Amino acid sequence: MKHPILFLFFTIVSFQVFGQSNKQEFYSETITSQELKEKLYTYASDEFEGRETGTNGLTIAINYLKEHYVNLEVNAAKVDGNYFQNVPLKLVKTPDVSMGIDNESFGYYTDFISLVGGESVQIETKNIILVGHGISDDNYNDYDGIDVTGKIVVAIGGEPKGKDDNYLVSGTTEISKWSNNRQEIRSKSNTAKERGAKAFFLINDSLFQIYAPYYKARDESGGESSLVLDVNEEGAMYTFLVGQSMEAPLLAGKQIKIDYNQNNESITSDNVAAMIKGSEKPDEYIVLSAHLDHVGMHDGEVFNGADDDGSGTVAILEIAEAFKAAVEEGNGPKRSIIFLHVTGEEKGLLGSQYYTDYDPIVPLAQTVANLNIDMIGRTDPKRLEGKRNYIYLIGSDKLSTDLHNISEEVNSKYTNIELDYTYNDENDPNRYYYRSDHYNFAKNNIPVIFYFNGTHDDYHQASDTPDKIQYDLLENRTRLVFHTAWELANRDEAVRVDKIAE
Repeated sequence: MKHPILFLFFTIVSFQVFGQSNKQEFYSETITSQELKEKLYTYASDEFEGRETGTNGLTIAINYLKEHYVNLEVNAAKVDGNYFQNVPLKLVKTPDVSMGIDNESFGYYTDFISLVGGESVQIETKNIILVGHGISDDNYNDYDGIDVTGKIVVAIGGEPKGKDDNYLVSGTTEISKWSNNRQEIRSKSNTAKERGAKAFFLINDSLFQIYAPYYKARDESGGESSLVLDVNEEGAMYTFLVGQSMEAPLLAGKQIKIDYNQNNESITSDNVAAMIKGSEKPDEYIVLSAHLDHVGMHDGEVFNGADDDGSGTVAILEIAEAFKAAVEEGNGPKRSIIFLHVTGEEKGLLGSQYYTDYDPIVPLAQTVANLNIDMIGRTDPKRLEGKRNYIYLIGSDKLSTDLHNISEEVNSKYTNIELDYTYNDENDPNRYYYRSDHYNFAKNNIPVIFYFNGTHDDYHQASDTPDKIQYDLLENRTRLVFHTAWELANRDEAVRVDKIAE
C-alpha cells in the first residue's frame, strides 16, 4: 500500500512537470473555432460597412479592436496608453494637368496619366535625361555615370536581352521585376526618385492601354481615388505613364511644359496596437500583424471581407487571449508580443509602411520577427493536389534560416499542417511576397512569415462572407501562428538574420 503523503507529493511533482512540458499546447487549445466564428461574424458583419479606410465602417472596426484589448486587459503598445496610432493620409484625386512638348499639346487619358504627384507646380525645361529602360541592377545599370538630380527622367518599358536571347538582369529567359507590370512601374519610378529626379516618365504603351481606360472609367464614375501617406517627404517626384503618342517627342528631348494642379483631401485613419510585455527580454519584440481594413461598399452592397482579412484579424485576437491566459498563470512570454492591426493595406500597405518607415512604436532594431496573417480562413480552388489542411508560407526563408527552421519544427510538433511554399518562389508572377504588410518589415531587414490561403472566387467580392469560412482550418492555422510566436518569444537566442533582404 502506498504512503498517502508520499503519493500526494509525487502527484504534485508529476503534475508540475507535466504542466511545464505541456503548457504551450494547453494555451493553444484556448484558440477555438467557435470563438473565432463568434468574433468573425461580428467583425465581418454589415454593421462594419466593409471597413474601407477613412470611412465610418473602419472607425467601428478600430473601436471594436480597442474594446477587445481593454476587456482582455492587454495594454496599449504605445507608452502613452493610446491603442490608436494615427496614420496621416491624403486622398489624391485626379490632378488637373496640362502638358505640351514644343508646340504640341497632349491630353490626359489619351496620351498620359499621372500616377504620383506632389504639390501644384509648373515645370518648363529642356533638361530631359534619357535613361534607357530605367534599370539599376548589379547585372545591368542604365544610370551608370548619369546624374539625374532635379531633372526630368524618361525611360522606356521592358528590359534588355543579350545576344543569347536571355534577359541581361536575370541571365535567363525569365523576366525580372523591371518588366513585371505594376512591379515595373514601382521599381523604375523608385529608382529615379532615389537618384533625385524631379519627374519621371515611363513610356510603355501596353501598360498605358491598360491603366488609362481604367483611370478614366474610375474618375468618370466617381470611383475611388488613390490614398497615400500624408507625410512631409522631401523631393516629391511627379510620375507619369505615357503611351506611344508621346514616345518620339519625349525621346527627342524637346522643350517640355507641365502645369500640374493637385486635388488632395486629408483624412485620418488608425493602426491599432496592443502589447504583452516580456518577462525577461521586454525590449525584444515579436510583431503579429493583420490588416483591419477591406474595400468598403459598392453599389449598395457591403463587401464584408471575412477572409480578407477578417480571418487574420480575429486570429490575432484569439492569439492575444491565449498569451494573456499564460500571463495570468505566470507563464507569460520572455520577449514582448505586439498585436498590430494595420489600416490601409488595400490602398497600398499604408498602415504598415507608416509604422515601419515613419513612426515605429518600438525600435525596428529590437524587432525580432514579424508574423503576418492575411487570409487564412478558406482554401484555394486552384490547388488541386495535397491536403485540405494546408497553408501557403511566404518569406520564412528570405532573411533567416533560424526562422524557417523554427516554423517547420513547430508545425511538425504541434499542428501538422501541410506547409506549401508555392508562392515563396522568387519568380512567382503574383508577387505575393511584395503584396501584404510583412513586406514593409522585410525591407527593413526584419525576418517575416506571411500566412496565406490563396485567393478564391469571393476575393474582393461582396460574397466574401463569414458563412464560407472553414473554421476548423482557421483554428489550426491560428494555432500554428501562436506556437511559432511562442517559440520565438521564449527561445534563449533571438532568430538571426543571415540572408540579404531583396
